[in-house]
Amino acid sequence: MLYHFFNYINQNFDLPGSGLFQFISFRAGMAVITSLIITLIFGGKLIKFLQRKQVGESIRDLGLEGQMVKAGTPTMGGVIILAGIIVPTILFAKLDNIYIQLMLVATVWLGLIGFLDDYIKVFKKNKKGLAGKFKVIGQIGVGIIVGSSMYWSDSVTIKSKTFYNTEIVTEQDNSQDSKSYFWEETKSLKTTIPFVKNNEFDYSWLITWISPELSKYTWLVFIPIIVIIVISVSNGANLTDGLDGLATGTSAIIGITLAIFAYLSGNLVFSDYLNILYIPNSSELVIFISSFVGACIGFLWYNSFPAKVFMGDTGSLALGGIIAVFAIAIRKELLIPVFCGVFLIENLSVVLQVSYFKYTKRKFGEGKRIFLMSPIHHHYQKKGIHEAKIVSRFWIIGILLAVLSIVTLKLR
Repeated sequence: MLYHFFNYINQNFDLPGSGLFQFISFRAGMAVITSLIITLIFGGKLIKFLQRKQVGESIRDLGLEGQMVKAGTPTMGGVIILAGIIVPTILFAKLDNIYIQLMLVATVWLGLIGFLDDYIKVFKKNKKGLAGKFKVIGQIGVGIIVGSSMYWSDSVTIKSKTFYNTEIVTEQDNSQDSKSYFWEETKSLKTTIPFVKNNEFDYSWLITWISPELSKYTWLVFIPIIVIIVISVSNGANLTDGLDGLATGTSAIIGITLAIFAYLSGNLVFSDYLNILYIPNSSELVIFISSFVGACIGFLWYNSFPAKVFMGDTGSLALGGIIAVFAIAIRKELLIPVFCGVFLIENLSVVLQVSYFKYTKRKFGEGKRIFLMSPIHHHYQKKGIHEAKIVSRFWIIGILLAVLSIVTLKLR
């Protein structure tokens, strides 16, 4: 909104300082500051409001140390995060940008699903909340919107080098061929494969290996893959939100990593130097992810141990979905298992625990467990490790995975 306003002012009146809004770095910095102001100032007021309305978390006794002390802690604090993301994005980003539009749709959509789930739990006193199938349907809806836009929208393109031979005449009047190139903007389903030298993969191969004529049906494969990614990461963030500050801090670390990727992918010079996909207009996503990081850090002020507020599904479902959609937009979705490694570990611990329990119960008549409790952060709680220490160690793991993800830009 402000970008378009100051752009008009700069073009028509040449007002001093109005040109600053042309710079990604300036708008990203303003987005972080605004996001922090919203979450820190209005976050405290929202917590007091939730306390007055007695919007507290109902705790199921799982035998964990310090667990029952958290009963009555205000929940639905994810509203603070959503406000800290949406408002700065609307103020400082180009609203006609297809990637910004996709991110806002995903944020609002998943935020509403999580809010409905929390509302049913808190106000309707139904501990189960929104039925799981409705959550999945909502996540599928986001995946379809994102996948369809990435596949059919003419605004979603990449630029790549097209080489051609030119003839050079030397002083000895001997001619030789030399390769030159130009940048060509094309519609493509290429993405990035980490740790591989020629690290580009085209989704169309998944169907054209049968017959090249089937390329027009690539969407039948591409969209379901996008849906699976959105569901997996969204649920991964939801499972991770079990200790004070765990999901919030981990998401902030992931957000910083994605901000670096978005800036490099949207810059012709850096993408050429690093030999990665150049995605026109994707640099605008730096504004959105800066708001995301600011919102997470601001919310962490209240959510760190001992938490004054929980984000609830309003925040956790949205955070995971945002990360998934963002990674898809900048063609880094195949790197998700690395920079979202904490989410992946949490997800796998639940899958392994449930699968092994069912298998042993069917085979031996008694279910056995791999972990003392799942998700895995509860396993360490059962071992007597303080939750603040568990969270800080998971953050350290998240930072290491983030560094490894950035290293993949050159490690091939």
